[in-house]
Amino acid sequence: MNFLFLLIIAAVAAYLLRSPLKAHPSLFYSIAAMLVLLYFFGATFGVPRWLWMPLVDLIQKCELAVALFAVVMLIGCLGKEQTLYRRMKPIRAELSIIACILCLGHMAVYLGSYLPRLLGNASINSNVAVAFGVAVALFVLLALLGVTSLGIVKRAMSSRRWTRIQRFAYLFFALIFCHLALMLLPAALHGGVAAQESLFVYTAMFGAYGILRLGKAAAERHEQARGNATGAPSITKEEETSIGNAA
Repeated sequence: MNFLFLLIIAAVAAYLLRSPLKAHPSLFYSIAAMLVLLYFFGATFGVPRWLWMPLVDLIQKCELAVALFAVVMLIGCLGKEQTLYRRMKPIRAELSIIACILCLGHMAVYLGSYLPRLLGNASINSNVAVAFGVAVALFVLLALLGVTSLGIVKRAMSSRRWTRIQRFAYLFFALIFCHLALMLLPAALHGGVAAQESLFVYTAMFGAYGILRLGKAAAERHEQARGNATGAPSITKEEETSIGNAA
């Protein structure tokens, strides 16, 4: 259940730090990059156990990145008229970019571990092989969506093209769940309590997101249709389909 605790901390921290994050995003990107570098330093040269264990959970297991992506996802489920949505929406891109940076440490570790085995035709669990394939797709989407979440890149693109690219955020989130499920399922089926608990939490979280996001989309379509029927000017839909503004 550690992930639930981390998710709560990430959500509270994002809310409290929303103003400095929006004003100085580069500072937070640098902190995320330093955490990744610290993890690699610890893996290479060693660090005290009290520091290493949190780094394993936060970086190697990618829990902090997933928690930040979850915050981004759940913000998108809030109604646009809600105060919390208006306060948190402006930092969704920044939160996503931080999560992307943190993901790089996780991806580098497992790429270095599994790629040589796959290329060398070594025996590998089918679940892990499929999960690795999903991870490659996630890496491509992470690069595409992460780069286009940067303000300078977004401003250089047409609104239509940017929106089309950012719609892949929904596929990205779905693949995150598939990857997690594939990695956890074997241990969960063999009675691993920690794996079972983690799988339950992730399933509940992504399932709730899917239901809430579909509900919000249906409500928006209904509101738009009602506005068209009455001849009233419809409210322009905000561009929120991105790894930073979507979900």
